[in-house]
Amino acid sequence: MNIEHHIAQLLYRHQCVIVPGFGAFLTEIQSAKWVESSHSFFPPKKLISFNTNIKNNDGLLANHIANVEKTSYSYAVSAIQHEVLNWKNNIEQNAVLSLKNIGELSMNTENHLVFKPAEQHNYLTSSFGLSSFVSPLIKREVAQHIETAEEKEVIVLQPETSNSRSYLKYAAIFVLGLGLTGSVGYPLYQKEIANQQILVEKAVQKQVETKIQEATFFIQNPLPAVTLSIKETKMSYHVMAGAFREEKNAEKIFKRLSNLGYKAKRIPQNKHGLYPVLYGSYATFAEAEKAKKEIQEKDNPEAWLLIESL
Repeated sequence: MNIEHHIAQLLYRHQCVIVPGFGAFLTEIQSAKWVESSHSFFPPKKLISFNTNIKNNDGLLANHIANVEKTSYSYAVSAIQHEVLNWKNNIEQNAVLSLKNIGELSMNTENHLVFKPAEQHNYLTSSFGLSSFVSPLIKREVAQHIETAEEKEVIVLQPETSNSRSYLKYAAIFVLGLGLTGSVGYPLYQKEIANQQILVEKAVQKQVETKIQEATFFIQNPLPAVTLSIKETKMSYHVMAGAFREEKNAEKIFKRLSNLGYKAKRIPQNKHGLYPVLYGSYATFAEAEKAKKEIQEKDNPEAWLLIESL
């Protein structure tokens, strides 16, 4: 069975996809990036990395394969083990293992696996339709302003007759009178405008104070009380004790775990006819992983992690 296709499907929805006995593919969201040196824009994407230290079966990949391929959970686990064996042989013989749309795995000089992610594929669903592009450099030209000298018309003054000199005298007296009137009347006009503005501001201030007093002392309909609702946190990570063919066996394990102090829970019968029992449910992967390790050390080495919204 080719399981790399199923791994790629899970990477769209999950941050961690574990291949039991081989390692885990992890995703991290990278923000949009602008590379100034090459004038390139890259949209947000999920970066894929690989960790060889996470090998325990959390049930995510096996359950997905069982649901998609319409087969049993145990057959899916066997198929994963067989494919992992082929991967290891391929790396030893060809030195490079290529997983479509995921990346390449190879062995370095220190016999450690090195992962090179596939750059052309983006697993961030919110970035669908966005692609990288190169923007050409914009050349800006500075416009030069050239001042041109305009030819001015030459005014030629010609002497006037003695009859026009009397009109010029009266015109000069009239213009001087207008200047004196403007210099005296304009300040008076400005002072009157300022006085009117002060009166308007006082009237507005008085109305505002009256409205504030009415709002303070004559409130008849108080505001209704605000009710806050707290949304319950989803518990999507579960440490599983097992899945039993007989319901009485599931009930027996459930009572034993409850007596030991675990927040045990029974899940309704699944489509395979099994009755699952879990140690407890957790809100984050880190909390569930820590609890699983403690349970494996103290109570059940075969405990495994289920990631599902129940």
